[in-house]
Amino acid sequence: MKFKCNQQELTRALGTVSKAVSNRTTIPVLKGILITAQQDKVVLTSSNLDMSIRREIDATVEEEGSAVATAKLFGEIIRKLPNETVFIEDNGSDVLSISTSSSSFQVLTLAADEFPETGKREENDYFMVMDKELFRSMVRKTSFAASIDEAKGVLTGILTQMTEDLTTMVALDGFRLALSNEPMKNEEERKFIASAKIMNEISRIIAEDDQEEDMKLYLGEKRAIIYTGRTEIALRLMEGDFIDYRRIIPTDSSTRLVVNKELFAGSIERASLLAKEGKNNLVKISVKDDLMTITSRSEEGNVREELVIDKTGNDIEIGFNSKYVMDVIKEIDDETVTLHLNTSVTPCVVRPAEGNAYEYLILPVRIPSM
Repeated sequence: MKFKCNQQELTRALGTVSKAVSNRTTIPVLKGILITAQQDKVVLTSSNLDMSIRREIDATVEEEGSAVATAKLFGEIIRKLPNETVFIEDNGSDVLSISTSSSSFQVLTLAADEFPETGKREENDYFMVMDKELFRSMVRKTSFAASIDEAKGVLTGILTQMTEDLTTMVALDGFRLALSNEPMKNEEERKFIASAKIMNEISRIIAEDDQEEDMKLYLGEKRAIIYTGRTEIALRLMEGDFIDYRRIIPTDSSTRLVVNKELFAGSIERASLLAKEGKNNLVKISVKDDLMTITSRSEEGNVREELVIDKTGNDIEIGFNSKYVMDVIKEIDDETVTLHLNTSVTPCVVRPAEGNAYEYLILPVRIPSM
C-alpha cells in the first residue's frame, strides 16, 4: 500500500471514524482503524461491533492495499503534522511509514484480515431517503429522555416508527417520555430501535458533513446502514419489545395551561437554583385562576416566581424535578408551552397548541407535607 493525501482531509476523516473506535475492547484490532487504498481514494474504517464507520477521502494511490493502525497513535500523529501532503506506505512488514517534507514516523500495524466485515447490505433491505436536518432534529428532541441505565435494555434506545404518512421517534426512561412526529412518505410500515447514544453520534457525524444531499437509510432485520456524503455508518439494532407508550400518555386533562416558553423556562431555571428538597430537584407549581406560582427551597433559602398564564379547567398544585422540565422546554421551538394536567400525582403532558409535532410526558414528584 502506498498513497499520498491532504493532511487536513485525513484529519477530518479520522475525527469521524474515531467515534466508533473501542478503547475498552479485549480485541486488539478493534482499537485500530483499517486503512484501505484503492484506485483514487482511501477508505478509513472503524468498528466497535455495535457501530462501524467508513469514510472516503481523495488520494493519489500508487499501490493498493490495506493495513490497520492503532487509532489513538495514528490519529495523534496525523493531527500534529503540518498542513501539507502526507505520504503513507505499508511495506508489508507490519510497519506503516508516515511522512511529510519535514517529518517521518514508523508505527507498527495490525493484521487487516482480522478486521470485521462492515456495511454489508442484503437484497431485502428497506430503503428510504431522509432529510439530514430533520433526522438530527428528531434525535435531539427525543434522545435526552432515553435511559442511561444499561440494565433497562431497549429503554436505552430510541424507537423509530414509520407509517404511510408519518415518521415518529420515541424515547422514555420511566420518569419522562419524549415523542417527535414528522410528516413523511414511507413505502412500507417499519419500526426499529437503535441505541440513543449511537443515534446521537450519527447526528454529530451528519452535522460535520458538508454535503447537501439527503441521507440514505438501508434497514434490515438486525442492523441499519446510513449514508451521508462520503460516510457510511452501520449500526446494530436493539432487540426486544418497546413499551406500548400510547397506553401511558393521558388522552384528556382537567387542567390546560398555556405559558410563554421563555418566561416559563427562566422561572424554572431560577427556581432550580434552590431546588434541593428531597434530592429530587423539586420545584412546586401552584396554579390559581390565571396566575402560576413556582417555588422551591433548600437549607440555603427559598425562591418564588410568578407568571401570568392562560388556564382552562381546575386549579392545581403539583411538583416536578426541575431538570426534567428544563430538558423538555429547551427542545420546544414554539413561543408558548401547553401543559395538560389532571392531578398532583398523574403525569403532565406537553403538546403544541396546534398539530401533533411533539408530545412530552413528565412524571410529577410528590410534594412533602408541610
